[in-house]
Amino acid sequence: MTAETNLPRALRPFGVAQYRLLAVALAASLLSAGAWLVAAVWQVVELGGTPVDLSLVAVGSSLGLVLAVLIGGVAADRIPQRRILITVEVVRGAAFVVAAVLAATGVIEVWHIALISFVLGVADGFFYPAYSAWLPALLPADQLLAANGIEGVLRPAVMQAAGPALASAFIAMQGPWLAFATVAVMQVVAAGVLGVMRSTPVRRDVDEVVRHPLRQVFVDLRDGFGYLVRTKWLLATLVFSIVLVFIIMGPIEVLLPFAVKDQTGGGAGAFALALAAFGVGGAVGSLAVASFRLPRRYLTLMILAWGVGCLPLAIIGYTSQLWVMVIALFLVGLLFDGAQVVWGTLLQRRVPPSMLGRVSSLDFFVSLALMPVSMAVAGPVGEAIGIAPAFLIAGLVPPFIAFATLAIARLGRDELAHPLDAAPPTDAGIVTGHEAAAGFAAPVDEPHPPASGGGPSRD
Repeated sequence: MTAETNLPRALRPFGVAQYRLLAVALAASLLSAGAWLVAAVWQVVELGGTPVDLSLVAVGSSLGLVLAVLIGGVAADRIPQRRILITVEVVRGAAFVVAAVLAATGVIEVWHIALISFVLGVADGFFYPAYSAWLPALLPADQLLAANGIEGVLRPAVMQAAGPALASAFIAMQGPWLAFATVAVMQVVAAGVLGVMRSTPVRRDVDEVVRHPLRQVFVDLRDGFGYLVRTKWLLATLVFSIVLVFIIMGPIEVLLPFAVKDQTGGGAGAFALALAAFGVGGAVGSLAVASFRLPRRYLTLMILAWGVGCLPLAIIGYTSQLWVMVIALFLVGLLFDGAQVVWGTLLQRRVPPSMLGRVSSLDFFVSLALMPVSMAVAGPVGEAIGIAPAFLIAGLVPPFIAFATLAIARLGRDELAHPLDAAPPTDAGIVTGHEAAAGFAAPVDEPHPPASGGGPSRD
């Protein structure tokens, strides 16, 4: 059933029609998210906001994500993921319309932006698990790395480069309200494309016990946490991530706009350029990783890329040259997003399909649990010790944490015992991936131990 294609390895997912539609919807959604980021920040600046005000807005988004993502993971394992994604795009579009109306009428305040950011964070909490759980149902396993690479290109290039550039252009023309209105239109496009796609059946364990829906939510969450705790490579990576996010996200999200404004004298365009540099670096890194097979030492290289990739952040607070910030952020994006492609593929290859939504949500929840705290303290810390020392800490501490994680968790042994560069096992009686999405057959779970009762395997 698989169509032959001569496309390069990194582009082979585009040979599947359903994936092409999903990529268009994802691009439209990411464009609106990137434009919103700059428009919201500059709306706060135009209102005379301080780093503390910007922390409030950033906390709204991350808090909404953290509060919703666990339920989003349960939903992704129970509800057809296409329905979830369409609902998310509609909710996000409505939020952008509200922002545009408030800004155009001149009544918008910082708390309005924080509340809208919270709603968008809740929507994202349902989007990410549903997208991650749906992708393996649309594509064969050997194309997942390329698909994650494509997302890795789209996310920085569209959300962190094209989106901010689009927003800065509309801000220069009319103001943030026009950027808000534009991103609402992008959401209509995303929802419309998802609307013409086909739903795929949700993959569940065939022998699971049916319970009351409310009780089932708690059982699903329990099983997801149990799998997380028993799976050493997953637990170690997420513990590393939660510390990393706490150290770096506050300075990047809250202090970077003020570093650009105060140290370089730049405005919305300069800030957009800084974000674009991060995005372009991420696109280059993602495309490079997607163009090759998975590395043999995938856990080691992934953790080191995240940790060592923070080093360029140390110089951001000490330079008055925009081009230096641009180069530093390009390098951070290059290593971060390249490693993220490996991580997404790792989850989709080693996590049981029936638990992928929950594990993806736990990935976001655990790794982002301290993001609201990081956002909240970044503003006060920046005012107390200065922007330069805050970025210095964000750049120098993560590499030491990365080496400690690899040594303590002994991830090198795990990656050698579970290579991902070999072709996945096949079974003539199992139908999954793009064949199921195309309607040729209903997907059936690959064999794996049940989520509860008799401990699951660590791979």
